[in-house]
Amino acid sequence: MTSSIITNRIRSVSDDDEEIIEFLMRRNRPRVFRNRIDHINKWNDMEFFRRFRMKKTTFMYILGKIENTLSTAKRMTSITPMQKLLVALRFYATGNFLITAGELVGISEPSACRIVQQVTHALAELRPDYVKMPQNVEEIRQVSYHFYKIAKMPRVIGAIDCTHIRIHSPGGENAEYFRNRKGYFSMNVQTVADANLQILDIVVRWPGSVHDQTIFLNSKLKTDLENGRFGNNLLVADSGYANSQHVITPLLQTNNRVEELYNESLIRTRNVVERQYGVWKRRFPILSFGFRIKLETTMAAIVACAVLFNITRSLDGEEPPDDHEARNFIVVQEAPSQTPVHANINQQFTARNRLLNDYFPSLLDGNGQ
Repeated sequence: MTSSIITNRIRSVSDDDEEIIEFLMRRNRPRVFRNRIDHINKWNDMEFFRRFRMKKTTFMYILGKIENTLSTAKRMTSITPMQKLLVALRFYATGNFLITAGELVGISEPSACRIVQQVTHALAELRPDYVKMPQNVEEIRQVSYHFYKIAKMPRVIGAIDCTHIRIHSPGGENAEYFRNRKGYFSMNVQTVADANLQILDIVVRWPGSVHDQTIFLNSKLKTDLENGRFGNNLLVADSGYANSQHVITPLLQTNNRVEELYNESLIRTRNVVERQYGVWKRRFPILSFGFRIKLETTMAAIVACAVLFNITRSLDGEEPPDDHEARNFIVVQEAPSQTPVHANINQQFTARNRLLNDYFPSLLDGNGQ
């Protein structure tokens, strides 16, 4: 049907048929195909590393893990799995669909949004393989050994903390639950770091107003610790957590050299989780300046960035250079302060008390290993 025939029909129809006419006119517009940039060959290794936050070899490894999930019908206008992954990575680097769509010529901003959603969920599904606590006695021994080398704190298998990831207001009657103590909307995300800054565990479902201790108390990790899955091993935490049989926290006041030594050792050991947040957010700047997408996709994207972080930490061997385009959007934010938590438990039976009575005095005497 030609455009002239359609135009003649317009004169003979009522206003109620305008939507049908618009549809028919759209069908007869010529389709425009724009060439898309070959980013693998366009950029040298360092420039690709800067723009997509991982090396080309790491990119190809990750693509192999999700390619089947991302595959579409093979037609001229289809977007390949490689292009989809590039779109998502550039979004994680900039957090801006306009930049992403503009750089990847031939992809509209709405298409970029849909692609990011698809890739994000595909990456998040890899979580069981790449974000996990030590699985057996040997893995527990290796993790605790690397922690011990930091400051001689024994039996530690993770440093736990929470970080706030900025989001836009989710709207609705529950929106204020997401406003944290600093006044902005966020997700309060719990992670556990190992001594090499790998993310061993992540919880992404709590709004910014929720206290760190509440997240831990409702986590599977706490249940696993109490059920003996990790033996008598420990997590190190700050005073936002309660001191217990499985979590050790710093003393708010020290009275002797043993207590000072304990605090020094704990603070140095726990510092890995703070460093992890810094390195994680520099790798994927969207974690720093926040998400402006729907909440479900935001939660999946945070998990996806954790998966990507662990893979890139293992395979790349170095951190990517700063992306000046992303830096223009970064919002520096401080973590909301936490009030100290006191557990409803007899401190005599906590792991901290046993370390103070038995282990750290022996270090001062020169008998500790």
